[in-house]
Amino acid sequence: MSATDTVRRRFLALSGVLCIAAGGCSQPQQGNTEDVTADRMTHWPELTHQRQPNPDTEARIDAILASLSTEEKVGQLIQADIAHIEPADLLTYPLGSILNGGNSAPHGDVRIGADEWLALADEFHAAAMAREGGTYIPLLWGTDAVHGHNNVVGATIFPHNIGLGAARDPDLMLEIGRITALETVITGQDWSFAPTVAVARNDRWGRTYESYSENPDIVAAYAGKIVEGLQGPVQDAQRLRGGYVLSSAKHFVGDGGTYDGIDQGDTRVSEADLARIHAAGYPSAIEAGVEIVMASFNSWHGNKLHGHQYLLTDVLKKRWGFDGFVVGDWNGHGQVNGCR
Repeated sequence: MSATDTVRRRFLALSGVLCIAAGGCSQPQQGNTEDVTADRMTHWPELTHQRQPNPDTEARIDAILASLSTEEKVGQLIQADIAHIEPADLLTYPLGSILNGGNSAPHGDVRIGADEWLALADEFHAAAMAREGGTYIPLLWGTDAVHGHNNVVGATIFPHNIGLGAARDPDLMLEIGRITALETVITGQDWSFAPTVAVARNDRWGRTYESYSENPDIVAAYAGKIVEGLQGPVQDAQRLRGGYVLSSAKHFVGDGGTYDGIDQGDTRVSEADLARIHAAGYPSAIEAGVEIVMASFNSWHGNKLHGHQYLLTDVLKKRWGFDGFVVGDWNGHGQVNGCR
């Protein structure tokens, strides 16, 4: 089974957040939440997928899922920060993934060298595969390699997105993604929480620098290129092998359009503008084969995206045919009514 097949349909989450691909927490829907109709779906363009699921792989995945205990399924939904977990813990707890969030680093030393990052990755992987009993699924390690592998001393650091957008050079994004992926693999991580494809429309938003542009056309031109650079060409047999990593398009959706630019606030735009402006980067990312989409902290007309069935399931999974997994942002599910 290829590396691509191995990661497909993995049910993971960011920093202890439950995966929300098609269920979990729910909330009373407000605002623009009329019944899903064909006319409504025309706001969201139809996509062309260059690869199709492999029936043999799907059968193997189904068999693995059927063999998992409830504890193992829950474990696959959890991603723990390395500041709060040690490799030995995985001998007991069957977690699906880990991450280094914030200033987390091996042994708490943010200046530690690449060799130490790799050594810790090997320790975590070995522990995950050594747990007695159950089904063995390789651990994934995610990192915010968002403008180069920026958490590691000695890595190549590129301008942040606002500067890269000013370059007006999509092919440059391909090369940046390729370099970032290679340097991430060297230190043992499998997964980059990038690219951010927010379309910043209010400069009072404190994360404006993470947006390539206020122009959705620029964001759309960049998103697929950075995904291809990180993961490899969608039809390439070497995709996700060797010097490539998993990519995450984020944050779905409307993070750059909140009222008054309030971070994690309410995006009060029409569905047409949500699709045309704020979701502009997702079609090219999905067509480039992005494996992960990260839900956003913000709300749309008062409804938190982490619990938004219409946008996450009806639009993203059904209309767009996205067959990777949806991951929560840092404990974002805890902001949904009825969750904690």
